[in-house]
Amino acid sequence: MNNIYSLKDLRQGQKAKVKSILSTGSIRRRLLDIGLIEGTEVECLLKSPAGDPVAYLIRGAVIALRSEDSSNILIC
Repeated sequence: MNNIYSLKDLRQGQKAKVKSILSTGSIRRRLLDIGLIEGTEVECLLKSPAGDPVAYLIRGAVIALRSEDSSNILIC
């Protein structure tokens, strides 16, 4: 069985698949709209010097997410 982590824990260059999204409300809708659904592959591309936000490759698009948002996305 795969271990489950938050997207925030993904290191630069690593890939994982989305397991679930814990966010609610408008941020959940935004994440779903950009294609973050169960099974979507996500790659951590670049962390900013301060560590927040982080750029991820999601369905061919580079998306920057804040750590407070990425911590609510579970990956495996």
